[in-house]
Amino acid sequence: MGKTKNLVLGLAALMIAGSLAACDDGRSGAEGAAKQLASSLAALDVGSLAVDGKDAAAANEQLKAVFAALDPAKPSVESGAVKLDGDKASVPLNFTWKIGTAEWKYTSQAALKKSGDKWAVQWNSALLEPDLKDGEVLDKTVTAPSRAEILGAGDAKLISYRPVVQVGIDKTAIGSADPAASAAKLAQLVGVDEAAYVKQVQASGPQAFVSAITLRQEGRTITDQQIAAIPGARGIPDSLPLAPTRTFARAVLGSVAEASAEQIQKAGGALKAGNVVGTGGLEEQYDSQLRGQDGVSIKARPQGMTDDQIKAAKPDPRRVLFAADAKAGDPLKTTLDPRLQQLAEDTLAGVGPASAIVALRPSTGAVLAAASGPGSNGYNTAMLGQYAPGSTFKIVDSLALIRNGMTPDSKVECTPTITVDGRTFKNAEGYPASSLGSVALRDAFAHSCNTAFISSRDKVSQAQLESAATSLGVAVQAPKLGADAFLGSVPGNADGTEHAASMIGQGKVLLSPLAAAIMAGSVAHGAPVSPQLVLNPGAASPSAGATPTASGAPSSSASGAAPASPAAPASDKPVTPAEAAALSDMMRAVVTSGHAGFLASVPGAPVGAKTGTAEFGNDNPPKTHAWIVAVHGDLAVAVFVEDGGLGATTSGPLLKSFLTAAG
Repeated sequence: MGKTKNLVLGLAALMIAGSLAACDDGRSGAEGAAKQLASSLAALDVGSLAVDGKDAAAANEQLKAVFAALDPAKPSVESGAVKLDGDKASVPLNFTWKIGTAEWKYTSQAALKKSGDKWAVQWNSALLEPDLKDGEVLDKTVTAPSRAEILGAGDAKLISYRPVVQVGIDKTAIGSADPAASAAKLAQLVGVDEAAYVKQVQASGPQAFVSAITLRQEGRTITDQQIAAIPGARGIPDSLPLAPTRTFARAVLGSVAEASAEQIQKAGGALKAGNVVGTGGLEEQYDSQLRGQDGVSIKARPQGMTDDQIKAAKPDPRRVLFAADAKAGDPLKTTLDPRLQQLAEDTLAGVGPASAIVALRPSTGAVLAAASGPGSNGYNTAMLGQYAPGSTFKIVDSLALIRNGMTPDSKVECTPTITVDGRTFKNAEGYPASSLGSVALRDAFAHSCNTAFISSRDKVSQAQLESAATSLGVAVQAPKLGADAFLGSVPGNADGTEHAASMIGQGKVLLSPLAAAIMAGSVAHGAPVSPQLVLNPGAASPSAGATPTASGAPSSSASGAAPASPAAPASDKPVTPAEAAALSDMMRAVVTSGHAGFLASVPGAPVGAKTGTAEFGNDNPPKTHAWIVAVHGDLAVAVFVEDGGLGATTSGPLLKSFLTAAG
C-alpha cells in the first residue's frame, strides 16, 4: 500500500511539473532581459549584455559615443510591459535625462530575440533615441540667460550688466612675435603677475585668447592704443554684472565670476566652463534665483564632423531632438539706499582698522546702508562682526532698571572705581569729576559712568538683562532680513565679575554693528525693529529668511569670544512706547549734557546717541573698540571701529560726518 501511494504521488508531481513547463512561455526570461537592458543603458555600459546584430564591445562603444556630449549626465531608464511573440519580444524603454534644470523624456522600443535559453537585444541606433539614425551622435548646446540684477531702494541698479573690456593675448594674431615677450609686456601694462601670465600664455594652444585682466570701460586708464602696441594683444568689448564701483557694498552683495572647476564639479552638470556664478554675499546666497535656468538644445549630428565643418555646412546637418528655452533669473530687490551706502563707505575710507557703519529706518526696519571699511579686508564686519558693545549696551541696562522701578531721574552712585570679587572697574579716562557722586540715572547714562551701572547690578539680574536686550530686537531671529547676519548674544546666566562686566557691555555680551543699530532703532520706533534687507527672497534660495546668527561666522579675533549660540524667537515682552520714551530722553541727554555734544550741530531732527568703548586683549593698557549709536528722525545709525580708542573721539566724528551729509 505504501509503495502504491508513493508511486501515485510521484506521477502527480511529474504531471504538475510538466504542466508548469508548458505554461512557461519565456516571459519571465524576456522581462529579466528587459530590466537588465534598462539598467545597463542607465549606467551607459552594455558591455556585459547579450547583443544580437552587433558585437557587444562595438555596441558599447557606440553607446558611449552617442551620449558623450551629455556627460556627466546619465539617464534614468525604465522598461515597460513586455510583448511576447514566440522567441521574439518587444519592450518600451522610458528614458529621462536631467540636463541642468531641463528634463528630457522619450521612449524607444527594444527588440529581444531568444537564442537557446538566453534573450539577446537586437541592437540598433533607434534603441538609444527613437529618431537617431545610424552614424549619428548627440550634440548639446547650452544657452545661459542674462543674469538678473540686484536692485536697491527705488529699484536702483546695484549690480547690473556694465561694459567691460577683456584684455589678453590673441595667439592667432601674434604673427612671428614671441608670445612670451608679448605676455610679459601686457602683464606689465595691466599690472598682473608677469611670470604667471607668461606661463599661462605659453601653455595655451595656438588658437587661444588668453585673458589677462577685465577692465571696466568707464574710467579705464589703459587705452586701446597701449594694448594694440603689443603684438597679439587685444581688448574685447564685453559686459558683466557689476556694482557701480569695485568696492560698493561688496561684502554684502558679493560678486560674480566664472565658475571654478570645483563649483562646476559640485554642480553635477548644472554648470559648465564659462558660466558665471555668484561668489560671496547675496550673489552667492541667491545664485539660483539670479542665474535663472539655462536653455538647452539636443541635436543629432553626423559622427566625425568637426565643429568647423558643421558651421561651414549649408544647410546645417544637425537635427533638433529636444529643446528647452532659457529662463531669465528674477531680480533681487533690496532696501539698500545707494546714496547712503556710498556715503557710509566714503566716511570709512580713511579708517585703518576694521570698521563699519550701519544705517536703518526704524519705522520699517529697512537696512539702508551696511558698509564695512577697507580695514575689514572684505569681511562683512557690518553684519557679521561679533564684538563687545561697551557702553552702548547701557541702553539695555537702562531698560532693565526702568522695568524694575527706576526712572531717568532716579539717583545712582557714580564713584571713581568699584571692586567686584577682587576685580576693580573704573570709568573711562577723562571722566569729569563734576559728574561723580549721587547723580541721576540720566546723567550717569549721558556721561557713561561705568561704576554707577555696575553698582546697580544687584537691582538687575542677568536674566533681566537678556530679556531687555531681546525686547529691543537684539539676539532674536530676523525672519525678514533675508541675509546672513549676527544679531547679538546676551547670556541669560552670569554671576560676580561676569555679571558686572555685562552691565558695561563686556564679558560675554556680543553685538554686531547691525545689532547695535537695531537696538537704537527700537528706541526711536517705540517697539522692537525687525530688520529687512531682501524684499523678495525666492523660494529656491536656500538661505532666504536666514536666521540672524550666520552659520559658521567666526568671532572677531579681537574680541576673543567664542561663537554665539543661535538667536531666540522674538521677545514676548517687547519694549513699550513709554519705556522707549524714557530711553530717548536719556539718549538725548548724551548730546545735550554728555560727551556727544558735538552732535548738537547736526541739522534737522534732534539727535539722540550713546557712545561705547569696549576693552579687549591682554595689553596694558588694553586696546579698545570704539562705538557710537544714534537716532536722527527716522534714521538709526551704528558706527564701529575695531581697536579705535574711545567711542566719542573716534567713532563720534565719523557719525557726525555721516549724519550731516545724509541730511
